[in-house]
Formats: sequence, C-alpha cells, structure tokens
Amino acid sequence: MGGGTDVHQHLWPEPLVEALRARSGPPLLRGWSLHLAGEPVFEVTPRDHDPALRAERELAAGRARVLVSLSTPLGIEELPAGEAEPLLEAWHEGAAALPRPFGHWASVRTPAPGEPHDLEALDRAAAGGAVGLQLGAHLLASPHTLEQHAPLLERCAALGLPVLVHPGPVAAVAGAPGWWPAVAQYPAQLQAAWWAWTAVGRSLLPGLRIAFAAGAGLAPVHHERLAARGGPRRAVDPGVFVDTSSYGHQGIDALVRALGIDAVVLASDRPYAEPADEAVGTQLGEAALHAIARTNPARLLGQLNEGATA
Repeated sequence: MGGGTDVHQHLWPEPLVEALRARSGPPLLRGWSLHLAGEPVFEVTPRDHDPALRAERELAAGRARVLVSLSTPLGIEELPAGEAEPLLEAWHEGAAALPRPFGHWASVRTPAPGEPHDLEALDRAAAGGAVGLQLGAHLLASPHTLEQHAPLLERCAALGLPVLVHPGPVAAVAGAPGWWPAVAQYPAQLQAAWWAWTAVGRSLLPGLRIAFAAGAGLAPVHHERLAARGGPRRAVDPGVFVDTSSYGHQGIDALVRALGIDAVVLASDRPYAEPADEAVGTQLGEAALHAIARTNPARLLGQLNEGATA
C-alpha cells in the first residue's frame, strides 16, 4: 500500500541554497560542496534537492503528503541573529513554495543565554503554512534545558502546532568514520531528549503534541531498564510519537512492542534513507501500515480526533 504521509524528509529549496552560497563562513555552499565548522567537506548530490524530481518520485509512489524540514545539524538556528535570520527566511520562503505533495516544518533561531525566544518568528512561520516546529534534540537534552525552552513549546501548543524533535549539531570526533554522528551522536541526543520529556515534559506542557525523529534513538526500548532503576511507569500518551526514519522492520517492530502501534509515524529522512512502507506492510501487516502511514500522522498533525479513523 502506497500513499499516506511521510513526516520527515529534507529538501533544500533554491532560496536557501542561494543564501548558503552567499555566505563567507560555515555553514556555506561552494557550488554543491557543503562546508560545516569542524567537519570534512561534504559533496551534496544536486538531484537530492531538485523539487520537481523529488515531487515526481513521491507522487509516483502515491504519497499524499511529505513534510520537509531544515537540516538542523547545519547549525543555522545556532547562528547569531544577523546571520541566522536571512537563512531562516530563505528556508521558510522556499519551503512554502515547494510543489505538491510537500509541506514543511518551521525552524526558529535558538536564543542566546538570557535572551527570550522569538515567538513572533514562530507565529509568522505558522501563518506562512508551516505544519509545526522542528527543534534540535540537543536543546531538550535534560529536564533543565527542556524547561528553558518551554515558552517556545507552549506557544506551539497554543497555536495547535506539533513539534518534531530532530538531531542537532554535534562536535567533530577525531578519527571517527563518516557514519559516526548518525549512529553514535544523533541517537544519543534523541535518547536524552526522550528521557527529559519522560521526566518533566507532559507536566510542563499538557497540550503539546510531540514527535521524536528516528524512533527517539530507540529510547522507548529501554523503558524496562527505566523501571528497574526506579523510574516512572510508562503511561500511554496519545500526544507523543516516534518516527520511523532510518529504521526497518527490526527497529519498528521493537518500537511498536514498546509503545504500541498508535505512537509510531512513517518517516524516511530522505535523501539520506528510504521509507519503510514495504518493511512495515510485510512484517506487521496492512492494518499496521495504515496506522503508521495515515492515521497516526493525521493525529500528530491535529487532523484527526482520538477514536476516529482515516
């Protein structure tokens, strides 16, 4: 069964590409060579960021909706205001103009210590069609930091917008292979954010819908260990989701066993990985695929009431 919604992909629209090429310091593009602070130069595949080609591929697969987000590890949100704002404006302008079936997540600048969150930027992004806010997992890495960013999350809840927790920038590790961040550092960030949410998230933000990319680094699979160490019992929370990006049938099966089918939403992380439709359908059945690709994303996005079907 094709179709449904992919809640997590990446596509750099032309205004963002041009803004990155206009920069003199990281993050920047020279042609299609990506320069980031402390990392080797990465050669981007131009086809990966061709909106027409990407749209054709998704429509051919019958995808009803594909939600793209700014690549948080680029570190754009962490830049000073004068550098971040032009890039974020380029992102929102370009993402809003992407063809069907694309929608987009908003991104806002991370405030400096003692600086308030730019809630008006979130309001503008919502007015421009953003489906919700993407936030770096590193910003939610402890109960304390989650509390620090609660005003931004509260505004999301007030606007009826969900939050997608995505890996953020990481420090370079000397001698580490190219896959190291995606396998070691990103899951660690997501796990920390999951446990911070487990500790204080719902008590602070009773109305927020939140999704953790890449299965929250498979943190839900460790709830047995949490219970063994005196942590809280896991309660069913219809407003908390994990996406399937970068995982196949083994990871998705483990997440479903830990959380139940209603908490899992389809995502691929394209162009860096592929959707798991076939794996889900083959291993868990068509009913599970319908839930993960259709019903659950609609609930995450606030398009389906509890108890309804899609």
